[in-house]
Amino acid sequence: MLEADHVVDIGPGAGSHGGKVIAQGTAQEIMEVAESVTGQYLSGRMQVPVPTQRRQPKGWLAVTGARENNLKGISVKIPVGVMTCVTGVSGSGKSSLVNEILYKRLARDLNRARTVPGKHRNISGIEGLDKVINIDQSPIGRTPRSNPATYTGVFDMIRDLFAGTPDAKAKGYKKGRFSFNVKGGRCEACGGDGIIKIEMHFLPDVYVPCEVCGGKRYNRETLDVKYKGKSIYDVLDMTVEEAVPFFENVPSVRRKIETLNDVGLSYVKLGQPSTTLSGGEAQRIKLATELSRRSTGNTIYILDEPTTGLHFADVHKLVEILHRLADGGNTVVVIEHNLDVIKTADYIIDMGPEGGDRGGEVVASGIPEEVAENPRSYTGQYVKKMLKKYKENLDKYR
Repeated sequence: MLEADHVVDIGPGAGSHGGKVIAQGTAQEIMEVAESVTGQYLSGRMQVPVPTQRRQPKGWLAVTGARENNLKGISVKIPVGVMTCVTGVSGSGKSSLVNEILYKRLARDLNRARTVPGKHRNISGIEGLDKVINIDQSPIGRTPRSNPATYTGVFDMIRDLFAGTPDAKAKGYKKGRFSFNVKGGRCEACGGDGIIKIEMHFLPDVYVPCEVCGGKRYNRETLDVKYKGKSIYDVLDMTVEEAVPFFENVPSVRRKIETLNDVGLSYVKLGQPSTTLSGGEAQRIKLATELSRRSTGNTIYILDEPTTGLHFADVHKLVEILHRLADGGNTVVVIEHNLDVIKTADYIIDMGPEGGDRGGEVVASGIPEEVAENPRSYTGQYVKKMLKKYKENLDKYR
């Protein structure tokens, strides 16, 4: 952005809170617009905070003899119970170490998955962990039938609430009546999709709203059942921020919806088809689902460049979520290039020194302040500048 000739900043928020041009011009001009969130992060008035104290590991995972792709038979120690960033230039061996060896071996041993780990001698220290979860930016579902409510499991609870209303009991409706996937409650004209596909020969298929239900997915009898004055369609059409006060007296539902709010998805509708969600949104829905579960404190989360394509404000939210997972005693391992994430890590493992054949070794490891002092580490040089700039901005905008 700083290098661009012209920047157009759209916002101020996301979803229904956005859609306006907040500022345009050079980066310098955007920094002077108070309403621009982008400008505030560019100028340093707002920034991702660096923790005053780094967490101490409660154990170590030791990978020995890693030889996958360009890894040079290295041994790496990964701290347990803290947030670790694996850094390095492109092609330095980060993915080979984390995705091919660490994730696949843990998935095989802890989750009983049928994966074949990359070449390595051994990994010790696994006994303190109970499961491994890889949170990527792949879609939460491939059809319009999946949505944030179904993925997080909150839709089941909402259907229970509707089945318990006096209206539903009087008509003998059970929970299944409020599902758009089974016969009974759904609109049969569109099969509960709310849209009808018209096949166009030699052209892409066209989708039009169902004429019978008007895109509401349910038949009239089902929509007549109300919970607090709202039908099941009205509830699915609510945004997350509207749903939090609506379900404030139902703690189990509220907790799940609040985590969606916490991860910055206040503008997403509960019934929004998963095909319309971006990769970053899908990833945050997965994170929200993890946050809403009862934490065992022994889970290891693996994320591969989660900040790709995210705005400063979204990165800020993501960093807070990752630290919340680590606060619960869980282990978070992130492959990352974004310095805003790297500077907040409890531990850095820097791969390199270069890419391809000239990479595959551990150049530096330790807390960010230690890696910053290592002259061999490219990451360290940039982390050093970043930490210095962070302190300067703190003093400047006190």
